[in-house]
Amino acid sequence: MLARVLSAAVLGIDAYLVHVETDIANGLPSFATVGLPQGAVKEGRERVAAAIVNSGFDFPLKRITVNLAPADTRKQGSAFDLPIALGVLSAAGHVFPDNGRDPPALADYVVVGELGLEGDVRPVRGSLCIAAGARAAGIRGLIVPEANVAEAGVVDGLEVRGARTLNDVVDFFSGKSELSHQGSTLPFATYRMEGDVSFSDVRGQEHAKRALEVAAAGAHNVLMIGPPGSGKTMLARRLSTILPPFTTGEALQTTKVHSVAGLLGPGASLVTTRPFRSPHHTISDAGLIGGGSNPRPGEVSIAHGGVLFLDELPEFRKNVLEVLRQPLEDGCVNISRAATSVCFPARFMLAAAMNPCPCGYAGDPTHGCVCQPGAIERYMARVSGPLLDRIDLHVEVPAVAHGDLSCERSGQSSTVIRERVTRARARQLARFGSRSGLFANAHMRPRDLRQYCILESSAEQLLRQAIARLNLSARAYHRVIKLARTVADLADSDGIHSEHVSEAIQYRSLDRA
Repeated sequence: MLARVLSAAVLGIDAYLVHVETDIANGLPSFATVGLPQGAVKEGRERVAAAIVNSGFDFPLKRITVNLAPADTRKQGSAFDLPIALGVLSAAGHVFPDNGRDPPALADYVVVGELGLEGDVRPVRGSLCIAAGARAAGIRGLIVPEANVAEAGVVDGLEVRGARTLNDVVDFFSGKSELSHQGSTLPFATYRMEGDVSFSDVRGQEHAKRALEVAAAGAHNVLMIGPPGSGKTMLARRLSTILPPFTTGEALQTTKVHSVAGLLGPGASLVTTRPFRSPHHTISDAGLIGGGSNPRPGEVSIAHGGVLFLDELPEFRKNVLEVLRQPLEDGCVNISRAATSVCFPARFMLAAAMNPCPCGYAGDPTHGCVCQPGAIERYMARVSGPLLDRIDLHVEVPAVAHGDLSCERSGQSSTVIRERVTRARARQLARFGSRSGLFANAHMRPRDLRQYCILESSAEQLLRQAIARLNLSARAYHRVIKLARTVADLADSDGIHSEHVSEAIQYRSLDRA
């Protein structure tokens, strides 16, 4: 007997269909899985056998062959347990109508799920990606573990059903009972921005707060330099609260990454807040950008659509920092292996913080620095010039004065700042129109600057003087123009004036050193 069940697997953040073909033939009892099964897929044979028996069915004592097609692609994960078990039961004759009703066809549904030994169906990763892939392939419906229904249900135009046990799925395809049905939850999703933190918590540091507002308005990367206790980490943790609200497309793509990474909680649907990721400086390069034999997303992809914060930037290993160059430039991470190549989205804002010297107090009027000049140079050299060139804003964050700390008056809230940022982003989107890949000023390429960043004569003259005095690189020169364009957008100005260029130059403190 032969049975076919549709399933799916995830490669990167995209899904592809897998045909689970099950053949039961006479011969010595055996259970073979072919089609390049890896790890958990091979172990699934034991889970499937136990789940079938403990669900009250007779396990066929014959030669069972399961083929996962396409056979030339490696199959990973435990999501094939449920379709394999369903294929075995269908080939053995346990899935058939016995009440005169027309049962749903196996070919109309993609089936995924991990099985427990008692036949319970457990959640799997990548349900949203699989749902999107099933809809793109024109499949009628999707059967997932009940805990994944809310996640898969955000995909419109697809019938998503949740299963608690293997018996539930068998009864559904036998026409005996129904599975719970989930309509699209996307129209009812809200994209929250506020959390437990706000910029109103920060006392003083008006220059740094203004710099972060400019960074958020243009999606620019920012580096904060200051002594310990000056509030660099506090400021960075509030950066995501002033970013514009998620669009539906951004929320879906960010949720796909979190789904593949296994970061969505039970019953979760969409990621509704901008991510904020703060990895420790001991992280490896694979942990930061992703990797592994079966490539998984790293911190830069998990931060997609949000903020990646690297505290104590010079403490990160040099090879780890250098792998940031490609995602900062391209907005994606390409991971190539001998068997496959995947691309993860990685369009994030980089926020980094560092001390001005090893002891942290160089230039601080209230503390004496004990570092030798050579030690300071070596400390600063841990962050390479090419990486610094990819960071638009270099902001000095001095120690907070006692008067600011004791002041009862709070600053502007994240909500107020975010309104200005959102208006500036809207101006940018209207300016770029349908240009592919341009969503904010930071994403402009050199040829785009000639079209969208026309400087007035006084602003052009000021920029020429800055280039001569600061010896800016070509990339730094373009960064200053992008920053000036963002400052002008915050001021609701169509032209770029000298005051906009002047403020942009202030945010290149390392160029002035």
